[in-house]
Amino acid sequence: MKDKVRKTPDTLRSSRWFAPDDLRSFGHRSRLMQLGYSEEDFMGKPVIGILNTWSELNSCHGHFPERVKDVKRGVAQAGGFAVEMPSLSVDESFTKPTSMLYRNMLAMEVEEMIRSHPLDGVVLMGGCDKTTPGLIMGALSAGVPMIFLPAGPMLRGNYAGKILGSGSDAWKYWDERRAGNVTDAEWVGLQGGIARSAGVCMTMGTASTMTAIAEAMGLSFAGASSIPAVDSGHVRMSASCGRRIVEMVWEDLTPDKIVTEEAIRNAAIVAMATGCSTNAVVHLIAMSRRAGVDLSLDHLDELGRSTPLIANVRPSGKDYLMEDFYYAGGLAALMKQIESRLDVSCMTVSGRTLGENLQGAQVYNEDVIRPLSNPVYHEGSLAVLRGNLCPDGAVIKPAACDPKFHLHEGPALVFDSYPEMKKAIDDENLDVTPDHVLVLRNAGPQGGPGFPEWGMLPIPKALIKQGHRDMLRISDARMSGTSYGACVLHVAPESYIGGPLALLNTGDRVRLDLPNRRLDMLVPEEELARRRSAWIAPPPRYDRGYGYLFSRHVTQADKGCDFDFLERQFGGATAEPSIF
Repeated sequence: MKDKVRKTPDTLRSSRWFAPDDLRSFGHRSRLMQLGYSEEDFMGKPVIGILNTWSELNSCHGHFPERVKDVKRGVAQAGGFAVEMPSLSVDESFTKPTSMLYRNMLAMEVEEMIRSHPLDGVVLMGGCDKTTPGLIMGALSAGVPMIFLPAGPMLRGNYAGKILGSGSDAWKYWDERRAGNVTDAEWVGLQGGIARSAGVCMTMGTASTMTAIAEAMGLSFAGASSIPAVDSGHVRMSASCGRRIVEMVWEDLTPDKIVTEEAIRNAAIVAMATGCSTNAVVHLIAMSRRAGVDLSLDHLDELGRSTPLIANVRPSGKDYLMEDFYYAGGLAALMKQIESRLDVSCMTVSGRTLGENLQGAQVYNEDVIRPLSNPVYHEGSLAVLRGNLCPDGAVIKPAACDPKFHLHEGPALVFDSYPEMKKAIDDENLDVTPDHVLVLRNAGPQGGPGFPEWGMLPIPKALIKQGHRDMLRISDARMSGTSYGACVLHVAPESYIGGPLALLNTGDRVRLDLPNRRLDMLVPEEELARRRSAWIAPPPRYDRGYGYLFSRHVTQADKGCDFDFLERQFGGATAEPSIF
């Protein structure tokens, strides 16, 4: 980018607020002086917004107050003027019914916050689940230079000499507790040992998946996504983000020059190679549509069939966590392993191409980051299913379930709500066998509401007592990226709006044929037509407020669950705000 024509102070976006010699600019400059700044602090300098998704209930971002200081230090070193802009904090742990309900709210806030303020560039501070896609979606629509600062994974868990992985081991030990194999004291010890520092889940869950996608897309520094949150390297990376965004403003390196069709394809390939969360499907499609790129489920399935999984990180891998992944070389090393499959000419926030960024990257532990000749799984992390249960698609994570379920047929056991399902699976006298197919419906974008992470349905206690730990499960919900098992998710269209899942009855036989990417209920079409005519639509979940807006404009899972009016193709670009 050094040979490009650089912007000048009078062409900065913020100059519209500060430069004219009139009453409006007098007011803008006066209010900054009210905050203790002098004109030397901000006049003629790029104004950098630091969009911080920290809150006291978001443990993943507990270190962000310090990292804001590091970013500001970098901005000042590069000659910019930094302002922190607190943004909606949407964590999956405490936000109910689900943080997914509010991803689009964050995206709207980010877009409008950037557009309505004198910001020349932004540093996006996120990482916990929906903050990464929400921040990026909003910034893509706003269009100013941006760089993403990933929160980084927490330290590996530890209890009684055992290494614990967030989420994944919680599910595992909960089953053992339900089986009567974990005492009260052990349960408390596991609680305290599984999450020991600030940072996102240290398994390859949704958080680490999405920060890896951001890096592969070119929106973060090479290797940034896997630096542990409390490592001193994370401090240095944060300051580097501050320095670099100032240069990006002068270079006019806007996101449309980075997030191209080729960059999105790179991100999808990398996601498959990491053993990504199933949530990556929804977020990748949503981000792509914000960038004007038509990424579909079929595109993702094609890449999933051809991309081996080479990151041996739980839950798709067996032995390692994100800290091990970082020490083994991190995402840059993984991308180096699959460099021949990537478009390395893509531009990145560094001002260099992806290929230039990967020069010198190397793997330090080939059991953690496998060579292509010795993958963890021969295909990528995800597969997309079609059939009369999911005509618009459904998603499964083959590498994270027992291969015996890749071809499975059994009777359905159907639940219309989570409380109904929870009550049944805790009944030790439930009439259920390992061949049954558990089905939860009314858990999609409209039905949940908000598309909650209910898709890893608990194994019935009757089967837990018999030693079973997996069975085929189907829902129109999502599941945590830290989850595992034979779970079919994101069934579209969802049951709440009359999708075929709404027509399935307990006792109907269901067949999964993963090699042929099929999911079907073995019910005659005449019977389905009869049930369809008798189906009655449930009432809307919301009569007012944000939920009302959400339920009327959210798209289905196969379209990314964005609001229809925010996608690139909905309308023309919004003009700069008038300043009077």
